[in-house]
Amino acid sequence: MGGFTRVAMGVAAVLTLACAASPAAAQNRPEQAIVGAMQRFVNSLPFGGLLSPSQNQKSPPPGLGLMSPPGGVPGPAPLPAGPQLQSLAPAPAGPVAPLPLGPGPQLSVPPAAATISPAVPRDVPLSLAARYGRDSAPVNGGVVWRVYAVRPDITGAFRPLREDRTPTPNLALPPGDYVVHVAFGLASAAKTVSLRNEPVREVFDLPAGGVRIEGRVGDARIPHGQIAFDIFSGSQFETGDKRQVASGIATGDVVVVPEGTYHIVSNYGDSNAVVRSDIKVQAGKLTDVTVTHRAAVITLKLVGERGGEALANTSWTVLTPGGDVIKETVGAFPRVVLAEGDYRAIARNEGRTVEREFKVITGVDGEIELLAR
Repeated sequence: MGGFTRVAMGVAAVLTLACAASPAAAQNRPEQAIVGAMQRFVNSLPFGGLLSPSQNQKSPPPGLGLMSPPGGVPGPAPLPAGPQLQSLAPAPAGPVAPLPLGPGPQLSVPPAAATISPAVPRDVPLSLAARYGRDSAPVNGGVVWRVYAVRPDITGAFRPLREDRTPTPNLALPPGDYVVHVAFGLASAAKTVSLRNEPVREVFDLPAGGVRIEGRVGDARIPHGQIAFDIFSGSQFETGDKRQVASGIATGDVVVVPEGTYHIVSNYGDSNAVVRSDIKVQAGKLTDVTVTHRAAVITLKLVGERGGEALANTSWTVLTPGGDVIKETVGAFPRVVLAEGDYRAIARNEGRTVEREFKVITGVDGEIELLAR
């Protein structure tokens, strides 16, 4: 039986004996009787008692203490020297810091189940290039690339998904089928492209060439702004309607068209100085075309006296000798470009009508004066 157990049992017995032995004392001075009985009992213990005065205490045998080996009687462990214990006071209100966890197994919360999302297909690289034809040079500029879905949208229209204007674009598109269209000037090509898992490279053949046109009268180049050109597909000698490819082309402009035969209409001025010619365009080549006109610039004047000032608000009509109207205009001195040939000019001013025949010589610009009578 442990030492603490024997002590407790002894204390209980002492209390019982004290109350039994001195009932009168217990009734008069109960606390003195109890203390005396306990003092006598504790002093009888081997190490001098817990409640003995310090001068009567006996030192416990070496090795005895609160954690003595079994069989020993624990005694009080001496307090080490140091600061005195302070009375406990209520802790101030505020957040309570978490207690640090000591070594050992920690309480862990199982992670939430991971959300599984469907795999998103990765975009597939698509590189594009264009050339003038098989075994020809690549197209280095001026191209427009457009990528369409193979099926129209809910409105029934095909709308471009991507557009790029670089010569050799590198695109990234989700796997699927697409229609790729490339335009180079008036030439174009399209094809269906299927994208799966591997990068795709597509080269488009554009059998196209360039056309550059200018006009001349004799050896003189017709100034910019006075001449314009229209291009039609096919030859002028072919039957049927001609499809207009381009219109209003200025001198020196380069027009890219698919290779083939074309019909050019050159309009010098806005009257009858018109020249028609056929050309052939080859793929990958620039075709320079010079159109020669047999015409001249004529200035018309109506004067009250020879060498006098031109009369304003004059109405003019220029006709061929057969009576075909070539030009109608209003002004003091209009300028008219006329093809080489014979003409008749009619001037009307303030109820007066004057006419005169004249001749146009190629490259000889001149002034035609009519005298009002």
